[in-house]
Amino acid sequence: MDAADEMDIDAAADEAGSPPSASGSLSTFLSELAALHRRSSGTSSSTSTSPPLSLASLTFLSSAASPSSSIFPRLAAAGLPASSLSAPLAASLSSAHHPLPAAVAYLRLLLAPASPLLSLFSPLPFLSLLLALRKSASSSAAAHDGAAAANPSSGSGSGSGKGNHRNRKRKSHQQRQSPAAQAAAPSLLPKALALLADAAGRLPLGEHPDARRSLVDTAAELAAFDVLVAVLGSGYYAEAMPDLVRALAPVALSGSRSAARAAAVEFLARKVVPLGVEGGEDGVRKAVGYLPRYLAAKAPEKSEARAMAVEAIVEVVRAMGQLEMEGFAGYVVAMAKGKAKGRLLAVDLILAMLPLLLPSEGDDCGLQEGSWGLKFVRVLVERCSDTVGGVRARALTNAAHALDVLSERGMEVDRLQEVMRIGNIGLGELLRLRCADDKAAVRKAALVLITKSIRLIGRPVDESLLTAMGAACSDPLVSIRKAALAAISEVLRNFPDERVTKEWLQAVPPLVIDSETSIQEECENLFLELVLNRVCQAANLNLNDESNDMEEVFPKGTLHLLKSICDGEVAPCIKKICASLGKKKKLKPLLASSLQNIITISESLWLRGCKPIEMWTAPAGAWWLLSEVSSFAPKSVNWKFLSHHWKLLDNVGQDKGKVCPKGEPNSALWAVDRVSLLQTISNVSMELPVEPAAELAHSLLTRIENFDMNLSEVDAHVKSLKTLCKRKAKTAKEGETLILKWVQQLICKAVNILDEYIKETSEAAKGPKFFTPLSGKLKGRKDASAQKSMSRAVIAVFTIGSLILACPTANVQGIIPSLHTIITSGNSQPRPKNLAGGTVSFKELAPSLYIQSWDTMAKICLVDDKLAKRYIPLFVQELERSDLATLRNNIMIALADFYVRYTAMVDCYMSKITKSLRDPCEVVRRQTFILLSKLLQRDYVKWRGVLFLRFLPSLVDESEKIRHLADFLFGNILKAKAPLLAYNSFIEAIYVLNNCLGHGAQPESQGRLDGGPTLFAIRGTDERSRLKRMHIYVSLLKQMAPEHLLATSAKLCAEILAAACDGLLNVDDAAGRAVLQDALQILACKEMRIHPNICTDNSEMDEEGGDGGSTNAALQAAKGRAVTQVAKKNLIQIAIPIFIELKRLLESKNSPLTGCLMECLRTLLKDYKNEFDEILVADKQLQKELLYDMQKHDVAGKGKAKAAAAAAAAEAGPSGASPAVNVGGKRVDGSARATARSVLKEVNRNTPTPPLNSMSVPKVRSMLGGGGGGSRRPAVLESVRRLEPFGSDDEN
Repeated sequence: MDAADEMDIDAAADEAGSPPSASGSLSTFLSELAALHRRSSGTSSSTSTSPPLSLASLTFLSSAASPSSSIFPRLAAAGLPASSLSAPLAASLSSAHHPLPAAVAYLRLLLAPASPLLSLFSPLPFLSLLLALRKSASSSAAAHDGAAAANPSSGSGSGSGKGNHRNRKRKSHQQRQSPAAQAAAPSLLPKALALLADAAGRLPLGEHPDARRSLVDTAAELAAFDVLVAVLGSGYYAEAMPDLVRALAPVALSGSRSAARAAAVEFLARKVVPLGVEGGEDGVRKAVGYLPRYLAAKAPEKSEARAMAVEAIVEVVRAMGQLEMEGFAGYVVAMAKGKAKGRLLAVDLILAMLPLLLPSEGDDCGLQEGSWGLKFVRVLVERCSDTVGGVRARALTNAAHALDVLSERGMEVDRLQEVMRIGNIGLGELLRLRCADDKAAVRKAALVLITKSIRLIGRPVDESLLTAMGAACSDPLVSIRKAALAAISEVLRNFPDERVTKEWLQAVPPLVIDSETSIQEECENLFLELVLNRVCQAANLNLNDESNDMEEVFPKGTLHLLKSICDGEVAPCIKKICASLGKKKKLKPLLASSLQNIITISESLWLRGCKPIEMWTAPAGAWWLLSEVSSFAPKSVNWKFLSHHWKLLDNVGQDKGKVCPKGEPNSALWAVDRVSLLQTISNVSMELPVEPAAELAHSLLTRIENFDMNLSEVDAHVKSLKTLCKRKAKTAKEGETLILKWVQQLICKAVNILDEYIKETSEAAKGPKFFTPLSGKLKGRKDASAQKSMSRAVIAVFTIGSLILACPTANVQGIIPSLHTIITSGNSQPRPKNLAGGTVSFKELAPSLYIQSWDTMAKICLVDDKLAKRYIPLFVQELERSDLATLRNNIMIALADFYVRYTAMVDCYMSKITKSLRDPCEVVRRQTFILLSKLLQRDYVKWRGVLFLRFLPSLVDESEKIRHLADFLFGNILKAKAPLLAYNSFIEAIYVLNNCLGHGAQPESQGRLDGGPTLFAIRGTDERSRLKRMHIYVSLLKQMAPEHLLATSAKLCAEILAAACDGLLNVDDAAGRAVLQDALQILACKEMRIHPNICTDNSEMDEEGGDGGSTNAALQAAKGRAVTQVAKKNLIQIAIPIFIELKRLLESKNSPLTGCLMECLRTLLKDYKNEFDEILVADKQLQKELLYDMQKHDVAGKGKAKAAAAAAAAEAGPSGASPAVNVGGKRVDGSARATARSVLKEVNRNTPTPPLNSMSVPKVRSMLGGGGGGSRRPAVLESVRRLEPFGSDDEN
């Protein structure tokens, strides 16, 4: 090489480092290229590479002003071959300095008019070009992100450490680039992509699959769809089709709604799918036909991303022909029967594709037999019973939307019912099953489907489905209760018959006391809409001359609705609803007017029939509802209306003993109406005129003084009289004085009546032994007189109780001795004869008086603490020994009130009070359960001592209502109020339920101190008792978190299994065996098993939602994995050694629990079958023995099954013939019996496992640290016993 050449090369090198402002020219470029060519010609290609072109030359070649048409002729004139451009351009494209200008220059040269493509194009430079485009796009995006991060207003914070590290790397990369490159990158990239689109159709990429694949991937990554269009228009589009589908699938299935995703979906539907038409190439048609299947296979699993993937797939399918669409429909049907992921996607695809497969006309020809629409609907209904809860929930939700689609197409009701039926299971039965599903999402979806389907099906739902919806209204999850509330209300809105109304009133009004405020408000609004507004429709009704039947006069269902709302169980909730609506001023005056109109029309219809007014009663519930709403609309109640009916009801009440010509009056119903009428009068007393109010007060006082009313009316009369006095008095002090005056007057008269009755009864008991027998007529008069006297005494005692509550300051000292005489008359202890009534047993002579005396004494004790201190022990004593269920129920209510007023006095009797939870009377048990539950919720009673253990048998009570209450208490209230109580008391509960006073059970917990050791026990090894105990255990396990389940498992091993090994628990005793058997069955039950998904299963539906849902799910999953690892470690270090020792003990005693132990052990190790070697890696001998025992047990099960089959076959065969049957296509004769006998004989040899001291114990590291050789069984058991319980809930 001469000096001139060296100078040219140095000049070119210097020019390469020149500033970017150098413009360059064709002559400069040619001279530089000549120098590079001479250099490469004089140097071996194996030892050197060509240097890149200078920036000036690249800028010249990439500019639009460069004469690209004259470049190649000038090269030929200068004697330079076209291939001399390849090496410098390839070096420039691979360089880190100016790759983008080099890419534009290379593309412009390829597109030049006289460009020699075969000489200039090469796969490696082309791949470098595509890589340069991708890097340029990523650096541009990084620069944009860096600018956004540098702007404080564009972000919410500094981000994570990892993100800051990534931003620092991008920033340093940007700083390394020259300013010209950073400025040129955004402007040159679109130009490069445009040039690439022009060149894609001309380049010979059909022969270079790697370059073709890279081109498609780059275009898909950069969303350069012009390039992809050029690829489809090229001659190699058939070979590029699979690559194109593969590259665009991630973009089309991305989980974000971006412009690139929309463009990718549109490109697939508008450009790719039309290429698969008939007559095209087979490869292209197959690729297009499999396009939606490929997208379905690559669809993501997350719900939002899956929904967007379904949209993309449907857009592609919509662009296909009918044949391809039906082919994909068959694929979806097959996918719905495959794996869980595919089934979940299939139910979404079925809903999205259903409109495409149904005709737009208003007929049902799209659901004929064999049509894809019918197949889709049936598959969707089948998936509603899928084994995976998520698939069931999604299928039910999509079925609800599918019903909307079918109804829009004019589908008839009968056809809908037929289509939604699978086998013998109709839509109603399916929904009933799903409403009781164990997955919350499934239950919610089923309720949503009910809400939508009830409008379309057009017929009432089944009784069982109604019951299921009512039960769902008390679901633990708020979202389920909301959905159930909407569903059952929709049913009532469409079918307001008696059956639906009854179930609705039983389910919805109790939600007014729900813990969720939104549910309370929705309950009130629905009651206002569906009940009160329907009653308001009768406000403007007029009685026609021809009307005689009330059912025809009033709107349909109104009378039954009024009758149902005053039911004893529903009335308290409706009272609360009316009070809440009244405070919010939502009760219209029209409601009160409507109720008055209903009562007036009812009376007029009765009189029109010429019937006696004494036999008339207002429609049930009308007076009661009026009494509840009148306090919020007092001006809407007419005083003339009230006065007329008060006189009518009062006169009939006083003359109730007289017999009417056509029968007796309905005294009980009239008494109820009088109570409601008095309550209404009290509510509107401020609106009453002065003179009528005084007259009414005098009438009320006279009625009370007669002591001849029904007991249900006494309280109403006293309260009404008190209200009238307080509201009509000029001052509060004057009102209190007036009330005290007539209260003392009534008490004196009541005391006189009671004393007179006691005196008469005592004298009758002391009467002469010998007297002339009375005639029948005289005897009847005497008995009637005695009965009337006793009735007045009962009413007098009850009235005293009402008066003392109305006026606590009244003096009742005169009544105490008489009440004491009556309530102590049932004692067997002798009493002084000089005491009035001392020798009379009022419990036997007058039980009603005896009961009312206890009630009145309780009311007096509520206002007198000194008297309460004396008589509370008597109440507890009577509760224990009384044989009157009514009295025990009343005393239980009184003690609950005492607990609120005098907590310290009653708390010491809690162990005796809780005995009523096992009372023989269901009403007393239910009342006790409800009262104690309320005290627990209000923190008057603490969950400690015997209380929790004595509540457990209520979970398996004979009464379904009590069981339902117990499930709600333990599953909702207790879980939130004392979440650790079930864990801390679990072991003790096992001993108490089995009545085993042994290791781990305290005498106080078993009730031995109060004489009730067996009252709360469910003893016995029979199937019924065992199932009851297991139900209780499972209910407690369901309340525990995974870490508590793990600790409970360790405590069971330490405090029961290890206790049996050490002799602390006597396995020879029946109670001890029952405790050990329960512990083994608990360890083997599925609720005790801990698996990684248990944490995520427990938080199946996040009520809060929000952005933290995915983070919370990840934390729960990590927690589940950690708990699983700890469970495995505990199994190795704690459970296995104890099981081996216990097995040796049971075999030495020939105990029947050996089989139960082996069943438990096999269940525990079933999940670790593949890790058995790892669990017992330190002791191969122990591993072999356990495997042998498990295999022997499995053989025993198979042998017993074969023996049972052979015995059944022998019984089924003819007598005298050989017992041969055809089982599974093979001949089985008497040899089967011999085989079964030999197997059973081998199994039942009971060959014991060698003692623990003769074998090696697993050499594993201890949980407490340290490890060593030898047997560590005593240390392991001792460490387990020292496990500390979780914190107590007594502080809550």
